[in-house]
Amino acid sequence: MSKKATPVKKSYNFDVTWEGLLDNKEFQRVFLSDVLEKYIVAQRWYGGKSSTLKYIELTEYFRIQQHDEVYYGLLLEVNFKEAFYQHYFLPIAFVSDERFAKKDRILPISIKGQEGFIIDATNLEAFRKLVFERIMTAEPNDLTKVRYHKGESFDALEYQSSRFMGLEQSNTSIIINDQYVIKFFRRIYADKNPDYEMSRFLSDKKGYKNTPRYMGSINIIDSENVNITIALMQELVPNNGDAWDYMLVELKKVFDNLEQKGINIDALPDTELFLRLQIKDVPPEIIDWVGLNMFLKLQKLAQRTAEMHIALGSEFEDTAFEPTHFNGDYTVWLKNRMLYQFQNRLNIVENNLYKLEGLAAELAKGFLEQKNEIRRRFVNFDWTKLKGERIRIHGDYHLGQILVKEDDFYILDFEGEPESTIRDRKVKQPPLKDVAGLFRSFHYAIYATIFNNEASFPFEQEQLFKAGEILYHYFIGVFLQTYTDIVQEHNLNIGYNQERVFMLKYSMLEKAVYELGYEMNARPEWAVIPLEGIASIMNEAN
Repeated sequence: MSKKATPVKKSYNFDVTWEGLLDNKEFQRVFLSDVLEKYIVAQRWYGGKSSTLKYIELTEYFRIQQHDEVYYGLLLEVNFKEAFYQHYFLPIAFVSDERFAKKDRILPISIKGQEGFIIDATNLEAFRKLVFERIMTAEPNDLTKVRYHKGESFDALEYQSSRFMGLEQSNTSIIINDQYVIKFFRRIYADKNPDYEMSRFLSDKKGYKNTPRYMGSINIIDSENVNITIALMQELVPNNGDAWDYMLVELKKVFDNLEQKGINIDALPDTELFLRLQIKDVPPEIIDWVGLNMFLKLQKLAQRTAEMHIALGSEFEDTAFEPTHFNGDYTVWLKNRMLYQFQNRLNIVENNLYKLEGLAAELAKGFLEQKNEIRRRFVNFDWTKLKGERIRIHGDYHLGQILVKEDDFYILDFEGEPESTIRDRKVKQPPLKDVAGLFRSFHYAIYATIFNNEASFPFEQEQLFKAGEILYHYFIGVFLQTYTDIVQEHNLNIGYNQERVFMLKYSMLEKAVYELGYEMNARPEWAVIPLEGIASIMNEAN
């Protein structure tokens, strides 16, 4: 749940009905200036905490209703003093019974003499029930302003119960009947949300089984005729947690084995980065250390990743999903994006170098010394030599976006990279960019295991890092073999071997540079992970 807003003691009186309240200019003024700013900045889903709020503007409002039961959806434009803005969705309800206004009170108000509160409507079970039923009974080809859509596989029973899913940063998810999840998007964009587009495409059009099935959605057609997604409903996949937590548990066992099995780290055989490996190619010493099960799980994850990309790359009617080749326009877009991001990260490292120590400081200095070489790596993207295809991809693919269900994996959250614009998230990319993101996530999990348990491992940090890098190489090799075999078998063109290695290096370098900004700002002690990743790629290239 979100934090409580600062209580507003004053009660506002308006001599209008609830149905007419949003048309009242005085209410809009009071609501937007006196009340909503304090409320918004306290919410967990608010993404402008590092900037200075200037004012909030109500750009659209619409009814979410069934028969005589009426709620309002607000589209808010939050303007910042730094000369940019963000858009948010806020559903509101009026309640006169204090029992329904225990949380997220936005405004004490009297409407036509009736005392009550305006609250975030997601806190009301009646609102959640209404939304579920509107999706469940949606008519095909809805052309109204508020468009409810029901998925092809949605054959629901009547509403029984609902509850919040848990602590989410950017959205609010509600579990319905312990079978479905309705995700209300808080940060919204002037276009269909990629999570909605990808979920519906994979589920309804391609029958991809290893993502939660698309059940329905709500989209708004705004005054400029732009289609804006505000909610997505999917099946609830029973699971054992996400792959990040799973990997941390398994990696702890792997590093414990170093001591328990008396393994000499210096004697462990290494392998070349990006060398494709079948399990039978992995040396017995590595299998003995890591265990066979871990490599079998990697093969299964590679299979599910490959199947996702095959589904996304097999469309030839819908131009939004039709595969395409590399060209000059894509190259200009990519280089501009990368050079801007890289310069931003350079500035962050230079300004915060004093926060680093030990290996992180050493790697950061190496990063700064190599800046021209790294910049050249980003600029030297010659699309004319690339024969592979670009497709719609996940775009923010990492272990935290994957659910573990017994011995299988389910892929979630196709919204894309949080820093990217909605347009950038829909640009067709090489599928190996997703693979590179997952490889970076493997790297993170290995180092997180070392950092979180270092005191319990009887080895020097340098030795643990050495073991971790060896492990990382084998993880990549086994995953890559299975993934490549499957996508090639289904004629998804990811290029020839030299092209694949180039694309993985390029994308992993891009991802590590992206990560560096977050770590330098949020937890400098972890900056060693992306810095090590950058150094590894650059050394491999040399």
